[in-house]
Amino acid sequence: MPCEGCMERHNVSTGATMEFLLLGFSELLHLRVLLFLVFLIVHLVTLAGNMMIFMAVVMGPSRPPMLFFLCQLSAIELCYTLVIVPKALLSLLGPEGSTISFLGCAVQMHLFVALGGAECFLLAAMSYDRCVAICQPLRHAALMSEGLCLRLALLCALAAFALALALTVAVFRLPFCGSHSIDHFFCDVPAVLHLACTQSYVPELPLLAACVLLLLLPFLLILASYLCIAVAVLGITSPVGKGKAFSTCISHLAITLLHYGCATFIYIRPKSSYSPARDKVVSLVYTNITPLMYPLIYSLRNKEIRGILRKMLRRKKIAQVN
Repeated sequence: MPCEGCMERHNVSTGATMEFLLLGFSELLHLRVLLFLVFLIVHLVTLAGNMMIFMAVVMGPSRPPMLFFLCQLSAIELCYTLVIVPKALLSLLGPEGSTISFLGCAVQMHLFVALGGAECFLLAAMSYDRCVAICQPLRHAALMSEGLCLRLALLCALAAFALALALTVAVFRLPFCGSHSIDHFFCDVPAVLHLACTQSYVPELPLLAACVLLLLLPFLLILASYLCIAVAVLGITSPVGKGKAFSTCISHLAITLLHYGCATFIYIRPKSSYSPARDKVVSLVYTNITPLMYPLIYSLRNKEIRGILRKMLRRKKIAQVN
């Protein structure tokens, strides 16, 4: 049943000229300068950390499967933060937030969901690589060939972008009420859905389907891989061997828990439980702190990454001396 003040999507010109207002952290005006400086520093450190890992893997003498996937993960995180953080920083410069066009909001949502989904699929591919490395170590190099890794990475990206496009189209075909103020610092799916003039749960079905395909399906694949890893580790008699096998999975497990913990909290729930203040805090962790933690976790836990970074620093020192 149509509601008063709804803006239908049938009028193309109206959708093209329509704008949303990202309120951001407008309720914290007294902390605006501090938040801007903190976000900017975290953003720059995140970019530097992920760029450093990306360059370290690209410039390395060899790229085994885990490093290849880690390079893809760093590239995703670089794009991920560039899609969200600059607009969030702009919203802190104005006392009433910042505006974003209808098309700009749709593009931001699509890229955000696509990159997040690609990361979910990539984490599943990384768990499969760990499973093969521990369960079949002698055949690991043959099974996880460079061609297979490249095809897996491409499949992760294409599947995520296709599903994100379907979800974005479904969301922006909805009628929106008179208020176009998004109580968030970017065009997140629950925040935009909250503005839709609908009284039923039908508009949430695309989000539910996307959650199943982008979150639940990769999670089940990761769970299956780690069940196989657990069985293989239990069969190892040597405590040293068990510790070595487990240590190869710690970094991946930590990143998986960080990624899925925040994503599950935000997206797998009904529209009625939407809380702008709570969502902004969790999204802040999801889009700023989590990408910052990834380079730290992998650079500290991965011996190959540490070795490549040390070589890069030595070359830089030699070049400075010369």
